[in-house]
Amino acid sequence: MGCYSEQTCALAVDGELAADEARRLRDHLTTCRRCRALVDALRAENRVLSESLHELQDEASSPAVFSHPRWSWVWGDLAIMAAVLALGSIISVWFDELSIPVALEWFNPFSLSGRTNVISYLFYHFALGGTAMLADYAAVVGWICLLLLFGGGALLLGRRGRLSQPGLRLLIVLLALSLPSFALERRHADFVAVAASETVDDTLLAAGNTVRVEGVVNGDLLAFGRTVEVRGTVKGDLISCAQRTEVSGTVEGHIYALSHSLDLEGQLGHSIYGLVQSLHVDDRGRVGEGIVVAAGDASLEGVVKRSVNIFTGNGDVSGSIGRDLTMAGGSLTLTNTARVGGNLSARVHQLKEVHIADGASIVGKRDIQVNVRESHFTRPRFYFHQAVWFAGAMLVGWLGLLLFPGFFQATTQLVGSGWRSLGLGVGVLAGVPVAIVVAAITLVGFPVSLMLLAVYLAAIYLAKVWVGAFLGRILLKPSGATKGDWLLGLLVGLLILTIVGFIPYLGGLVRLGVVCLGLGAFAGQLYRASRPVMTA
Repeated sequence: MGCYSEQTCALAVDGELAADEARRLRDHLTTCRRCRALVDALRAENRVLSESLHELQDEASSPAVFSHPRWSWVWGDLAIMAAVLALGSIISVWFDELSIPVALEWFNPFSLSGRTNVISYLFYHFALGGTAMLADYAAVVGWICLLLLFGGGALLLGRRGRLSQPGLRLLIVLLALSLPSFALERRHADFVAVAASETVDDTLLAAGNTVRVEGVVNGDLLAFGRTVEVRGTVKGDLISCAQRTEVSGTVEGHIYALSHSLDLEGQLGHSIYGLVQSLHVDDRGRVGEGIVVAAGDASLEGVVKRSVNIFTGNGDVSGSIGRDLTMAGGSLTLTNTARVGGNLSARVHQLKEVHIADGASIVGKRDIQVNVRESHFTRPRFYFHQAVWFAGAMLVGWLGLLLFPGFFQATTQLVGSGWRSLGLGVGVLAGVPVAIVVAAITLVGFPVSLMLLAVYLAAIYLAKVWVGAFLGRILLKPSGATKGDWLLGLLVGLLILTIVGFIPYLGGLVRLGVVCLGLGAFAGQLYRASRPVMTA
C-alpha cells in the first residue's frame, strides 16, 4: 500500500478522519517510517500552536486583579491636566471675545476663515514633501503585500494544501494591480508643467510650488502646491490642495478643492465640492451641475446649471443659478443681475444681513430665517439623547466585559499609565488616518484600510468606556476586582465625564483628552496581547 498524503495525515492529527480510515492509517504507521515522521511533525506543530494560544489566554485573563495606582502621581497628573485644561479654556474665552482687526481675521483659528486657512496651510506644507513620501509608502505597502502573500501564503498553504493554478494567477494579477505605478504618473518639482502640446494619458499626481496644466490630462489631476493653474483640459476630476487654485480652461469632471482661494473662469462639466477661504466664479465661468462648499467668502458671477449649497461668512450672488440656492452663515447679497431658478433658503444670524436687490429674480419661494441659539438644556430631547448615549455606553461596556473580560480590564488598568498612554494615544489619533490613506492607495490594501478604519472608529468610541471605568475605580477604591466593581466604576466615571463634557470650552478639551488616553491604553494592550503570538 502507498504512503498517505500530508493532507490525510493532517486530518488524522486534528481528529477529523473517518474511523475506518484512521484505523488503516494507524496500521500503516507501524510499518512506514516516512509517514510516522510526518505525523509526529504535525503533532508537534499542533502542540506549539496550542501552547501559544494557552499563553495568550492566560495573559488576557490574568489582569482580573487590579493593582491600585499610586495615588501621589495619579492625583499629581490629574492636577497638572486640570491646570492645563483650565488655562486653555481661559485663553480660548479671551481669544474668542477679543476684537480681531479685519486685516488679521485670517489668523483667528476660532473663525471660519481662520480654520480654513489653518487646514489649507497644513495640507500645503504636507504636500511639498508628501507626494514622494506617499509614493514610497505605497511602494513599501505593495512589497509588504507581495512578501506576506507569497511568503505567508506559501507557508500556510504549503503545509496543509496546495494552491490551485487559477488561484495563483489571480494572486499575481492582484499583486500587479496593487503596485502604485498602475495608471498613475507622478511629477514632483518646484515648477510642474504640462505644456500646451503635451497630452498625459494617465491620472497625473503633481506636487510643487506651482502646478500648471496647459495641455491635456486624459485622467484625473491630483495637484498639491502653492499655486495650481488649469489653463488646458482635464478630462477627469480635479483634486486640488493649494493656496490658490485657478481654472481658466476646462475640467470635464468634478472639482474637489481644499484651498485658500478657488477661482473658476473656465468650463466645469459637473460640480464643485470644497473647503476654501475664498470662492469666486467669474462671469465667464460655467458650472455644469452644482456647488457644495464651505467658504469664508463666496462670489458667484457666472452660470451654475443646478443648485448651490454654501456655508459662508459672506455670500455675493450676481450670476445665474438654475435651481435652488441654499445658504447658511453670515451675510447674503443678491444684486440686480442675480437670478435663482428655484427656491431661496437662507439661515443667517441677523435679518439685516440679507440684501436682495429689486432687480434680482427668484422664481421659487423665499425662506429666510434667523438662527436663534437656544440652550439645549431647555429641550427634553437633549436629556433623552443623553440617556440613550449613557445606556448605550454602559451596554457596550457590559458586553465587552462579558465577551473579553481580561482585555477590557487590562486596558482599563493601562489608562493609569498616565502620560505614556496620553502620548501614545495622540500618536494613534493622528497617525492611523495617515496609515489608512497609505493602505488605501493599493488595490489589495483597500480592504485592509476599511477594516483599519472600522477598528479605529470603534476604539475612539470605546475610549470613554475605558477611561470612565478607570476614573470610577480611583474614586470608589473598591477592595475587589470583580466584574461588578468594574461596572460600578464605569457608571460613576461615565457620569462624571458626561457632566464635565458640558462645561464650555473645557468640555471639548476633556473629551479630546479622554479619547487620547483611551486610544493609548487600547494600543498598549494590543501590543501586550500580541507579544506571545510574535514570540511563538
